Amino acid sequence: MRTAALLVLLFLISGGAFGQIKARKAVARRGDGVQVLLQRYGLNTRQQQQRFRQLNKGRLTPAGGLVVGRSYVLPAAAPTPKTTAPKRKAAANLRATNPTSRGKSTQPMLTANLFGPNYSPVPVRDRALRGAVYYLSPGHGGPDPGAIGKYGSFKLAEDEYAYDVTVRLARVLMEHGATVYVMVQDPNDGIRDQNVLPIDYDEVTYPRQTIPLSQLGRLRQRISQVNKLYAHHKGAYQRLLSLHVDSRSEGQNIDVFFYHHANSQAGLRLAKNIHKVFTNRYKRAQPNRPYSGNVSERGSLYEVRTSHAPAVFMELGNIRNAKDQRRFVVPDNRQALANWIYEGLLADYTKR
Repeated sequence: MRTAALLVLLFLISGGAFGQIKARKAVARRGDGVQVLLQRYGLNTRQQQQRFRQLNKGRLTPAGGLVVGRSYVLPAAAPTPKTTAPKRKAAANLRATNPTSRGKSTQPMLTANLFGPNYSPVPVRDRALRGAVYYLSPGHGGPDPGAIGKYGSFKLAEDEYAYDVTVRLARVLMEHGATVYVMVQDPNDGIRDQNVLPIDYDEVTYPRQTIPLSQLGRLRQRISQVNKLYAHHKGAYQRLLSLHVDSRSEGQNIDVFFYHHANSQAGLRLAKNIHKVFTNRYKRAQPNRPYSGNVSERGSLYEVRTSHAPAVFMELGNIRNAKDQRRFVVPDNRQALANWIYEGLLADYTKR
C-alpha cells in the first residue's frame, strides 16, 4: 500500500505520467544567461541549449535572455555511466586549490573553509576549463582593509567584498574543471550571503603566510607565490586575475573596468574577452544605460608588471558611491560579477 501511495503522490507532483517526473525547473538568478543556468545543472551541450529554448519559447526576453526570478523548464540530462570520477575530480581540484607541500614537512591548508559549509563540497559539472590554471588575487587583506565606504551606519571594506567575489569566482571555475589558486585566503569567512560583510584582519597569503603591513611587501609576497606556481605548471594555460574595489568621490558612479600590461597580448585579449561579456550583459539588463567600463594599459601596477602569468587587474566599482554599493551589498550581484567574469575567462580559454 505504501508503494502504491508513493506512486500516486509522484504522479500528482509531476502533473502527469510517471515518465514526466524527470522534467525539472530552475529559477533564473541575477547574472544568469542560458549557458550559465544550464551549466549549473550539468547541461552544457549545444543540443541542450537548443532544447531549452524550445521548451521555454515565449518566456525568454526578445534578445533571448533570462528574466531574473522566472522559472524555466530544463531539458533532460543525457544519461551518464555510473562512475565515481566526478567525486575524485572534485577532490583533486580542492587539493589543487590548496596543495600540501611535498616532502617530509607539510602544512595544513584552508581547503575545508575556503567556501564555507553552505558551498562545500564543489560539484564538478563539466571539464570546459580542464587544463586551465588561474591565480585569483583579491585586493588588500590582513592588516589593510583597503578602501572604506559608508553604508548607513555601517562601514564597507574593499577587501571583504573583493574577497567574496573572488571565492565565488573560484568556486565557479572549479565547477568547470579549472585548477584554481586563491592567493589571499580567510580561515573562516567562506562565501557569505550577508549584505554587510564584517571587517576582520585574519586573512593570510597563500599558502599560510602572515600578510605584512607594507603594501609593497604584500604584493611581493603574493606575486612571489604566483611565479613559483607558474614555474610548477610550466606549459599550461595560466592567468592571473586581480580583483579590487575602487574609492572615488561619493557622487561618481563607475562601471567595471580593466587594466593590462602594454607588452602582454595575452593579458589584453583576456581583458577584452571579459569586457565583452560585461558590455553584452549591460545591454540586456540596462538597455537604456550605456556601459562605460573600458580596457586600458597600466604597466605600473605591481601585479600586472611582475606576474609571469598574463594578468588582468579589475576594478569592480566605487565603494563610496550609493549606486555602486548595490553592486556589492546584494549577494546575488556579487554572484553575478563572478558569473560574468567566468564567462569571459571561458571565452578566452576556448578561443586561445
